[in-house]
Amino acid sequence: MFRPLELYIGLRYTRAKRRNHFISFISLVSMLGVALGIIVMITVLSVMNGFQTEVRDRILGMASHATITGFNGQLKDWRTLEKRVAGQTEVAGDAPYVEGQAMLVNGQQVSGALLRGVLPAEEPDVSEVGEHMKYGELADLKAGEYGIVLGRELAAILGADPGGKVTVVTPEASVTPAGILPRLRRFTVTGIFEVGMQEYDSSAAFIHIADAATLFDLPDGAVSGLRLKLKDLFRAPAVNRELAQNLGGAYWVSDWTREHVNFFRAVQMEKTIMFIIMLLIVAVAAFNIVSTLVMLVTDKRADIAILRTLGITPRQVMAIFIIQGTIIGLVGTGLGVLGGTSLALNLESLVGWLEQLLDMQFLAPDVYYISELPSDVQFPDVLRISVAAFVLSVIATIYPAWRAARTQPAAALHYE
Repeated sequence: MFRPLELYIGLRYTRAKRRNHFISFISLVSMLGVALGIIVMITVLSVMNGFQTEVRDRILGMASHATITGFNGQLKDWRTLEKRVAGQTEVAGDAPYVEGQAMLVNGQQVSGALLRGVLPAEEPDVSEVGEHMKYGELADLKAGEYGIVLGRELAAILGADPGGKVTVVTPEASVTPAGILPRLRRFTVTGIFEVGMQEYDSSAAFIHIADAATLFDLPDGAVSGLRLKLKDLFRAPAVNRELAQNLGGAYWVSDWTREHVNFFRAVQMEKTIMFIIMLLIVAVAAFNIVSTLVMLVTDKRADIAILRTLGITPRQVMAIFIIQGTIIGLVGTGLGVLGGTSLALNLESLVGWLEQLLDMQFLAPDVYYISELPSDVQFPDVLRISVAAFVLSVIATIYPAWRAARTQPAAALHYE
């Protein structure tokens, strides 16, 4: 079978037992260094992907994938609009809402909150708050009964217990014969939820949409807008544009990528910076191949000189050592990808085993909102890491191979 001479000699050098065992040891260290760097990169980026996915799911479990509102902050014909939106193939669910800022008071305890009026029967179509109830049910909110569901931390701040009363004060004022008075209403705590995000657990509260419309003095039948759940949340910007065109520009359409853009940009930037830092670790390991090949070239000077006298060109000599260094990088990359992927896929069970062995919890639930170590292995990340590590390994072979190609046969054989 045809095999290029450079490949044959390069493979033979790789498999051959060397007189200098130190060079073999350095080659092994270089290979393991590349593998270890790749294992660390894949594991770290998978954990970051896991945290990003977990946080995104928790945010979007409460926030809407897309929202439609009027330009004045109100929708009077929301039922007609709901029928039009329900016909869109990308929309999986919709629900009306009334939203506003309010101040919650319980005795001497006061806290600001985002107050959202919902229809309990339709809210599960667009959010997961009903799945995170610690006490009560979302269905306990009934029109005219002025019940309220609080986040766990918000309830703790107010000292409000289930069945207790809290006073809701809105920024709007009422004009009475006694003068201008703030609009307020006593609500009964019918439920407490916890989603694991401080943004919501400490500052969100839900009431019935009819009570919210009364509290914020909206016209009869009006709401703040429609919340939409999409079949594919990553297509939100495209669906957003399509909805805006179909609705004729009469409504303001937004999506989650706009409302949380700063957070997700920060996470993506952090991931990019971490990738660069981890890549430098791989680069250090890859460039150990330089020292390995330099020592190998010195050890094989006589062999190189003999090959040159037999007619091998400097370019072929260079190719021999590039092939040898590339094989070291290729094996190291393969071991790293295999080890890193295996570790990342089994990280949660491994961490659980370590916690049992050491009798400790790395992410205590009373301190961290995410008490487990999530891992999400993504093929594009693995591909980028493996390609980058392999390219760095190949680059590391160029200088030693170039030095080997410059070996002069007469000078190399002078003392042999």
